[in-house]
Amino acid sequence: MTTLLNEKEIWFITGSQRLYGNEILKQVHQNSTIIVEELNASPHIPISFVWKGVLKTSDEISTVFQQANMSSGCIGVVAWMHTFSPAKMWIKGLREFNKPLCHLHTQFNAEIPWDKIDMNYMNLHQSAHGGREFGYMMSRMHKRRKVIVGHWKVESVQRKLGIWARVALGWNEFQQLKVARIGDNMRDVAVTEGDKVAAEINFGVSVNGYDSSDITAEIANLSDDAVSALLERYEKEYLLSENLKPGGSKRDSLIEAAKIELGLRGFLEKGGFKAFTDTFENLGELTQLPGIAVQRLMADGYGFGAEGDWKTAALLRVLKVMAMGMEAGTSFMEDYTYHFTHEKSYVLGSHMLEICPSIAADQPRCEVHPLDIGGKNDPARLVFKGKEGKGINVSLIDLGSRFRLVVNEVEAVSLDYELPKLPVAHVLLDTKPSLEIAASAWILAGGAHHTVYTQALTVEYIEDLADIFGVELLVIDQDTTLRDFKDKIRANEAYYHLFRNQM
Repeated sequence: MTTLLNEKEIWFITGSQRLYGNEILKQVHQNSTIIVEELNASPHIPISFVWKGVLKTSDEISTVFQQANMSSGCIGVVAWMHTFSPAKMWIKGLREFNKPLCHLHTQFNAEIPWDKIDMNYMNLHQSAHGGREFGYMMSRMHKRRKVIVGHWKVESVQRKLGIWARVALGWNEFQQLKVARIGDNMRDVAVTEGDKVAAEINFGVSVNGYDSSDITAEIANLSDDAVSALLERYEKEYLLSENLKPGGSKRDSLIEAAKIELGLRGFLEKGGFKAFTDTFENLGELTQLPGIAVQRLMADGYGFGAEGDWKTAALLRVLKVMAMGMEAGTSFMEDYTYHFTHEKSYVLGSHMLEICPSIAADQPRCEVHPLDIGGKNDPARLVFKGKEGKGINVSLIDLGSRFRLVVNEVEAVSLDYELPKLPVAHVLLDTKPSLEIAASAWILAGGAHHTVYTQALTVEYIEDLADIFGVELLVIDQDTTLRDFKDKIRANEAYYHLFRNQM
């Protein structure tokens, strides 16, 4: 999965004009190539920048943007106005450009050389007003973009560029993402439904339905050797309960789980799907609800949503792509139940089976237990506690007239108790600013009960993602008050109604 970081690139363009003369333009050329070289050496930027010249005319600008649109490797463009570049030259190119855009508002030298500054220096350090000219035109054209201000050598600037680069990679993943909805939505459930046509128009993601027989057909063609090899991996990677080891009373259940994983994986690979859903109400001939299969596929980077939740499945895949190569994990999640106390209240985050082991604190245990829903055989699953640390919960919902992203800052904390009669992967979450305020705000925002939980990404990543797509974003964090949050919702209703055609 991390090969995507090497396969994609971001183009770096430099704005100028011909009035400065050849000598100044040679220096502009040299300065911009130096910046690209040093940014590519930064440990904070995971995707390579490709220098694409100093642009001085409308035709040059338009040509580069057209080439960027057509390039499968280019996932976005960073623009820097080294000198003053009259913005009418940028209209045609900006009008045509349809990929993520970042405006880096910087200059080559960091500090003013007070005793040496002259007009020659000024000719080479005109970002201060050149960037404002460029910014005016993008605002005039309602062009969505990321603006990063600061000297290009500063770590904070490089970190912001790295965040935006990962989000651009997520944007690119949305454009080609195919989600397989195996079975339909859980009956009568509202929030997991949504407008798939609107989602493809807004995000690019394609969502289509398939039957469990597509999986069982793959299972029917499995070889014994393939099943045995996967069982050996289970034995090496997880702590198997005694009844799952060879000769154990539940061994057949694990064998069946391995077949489901191989069948599901084969179906997804053949169809080019990177995300999928299932539901216990449409299992067909599958003998158990996929548990360990889903968990292992998520660990390999697939998106997943339970009970037909295709929006969460797509979002999980995209956030996993954005977080690739980072140490912390990203998982499907649900607010399972609450722990109210006089001192502090918490959320037990979990689901019936499907929590990704990328968030596990220790080596997962592989166990088989009854699942008192769905009427199928006892499923195999991985059981573990989640790692402690800061994270976010993210929900993508369809409001009918638009999509909305809801984010809550959370912190996974130590759980002092075991769950002997609830054998599920789980994490105890301290939601910010408190459970009472966070849950109230989440409900007011219409946030779903399913989320994507990540300790790899922060709110800034989701903010950039929302900006790229022009999607509404509501953030619940340490500073949230319900009065302000309700005002924000009301203001957003008016804003998105008035400016719907410009988003």
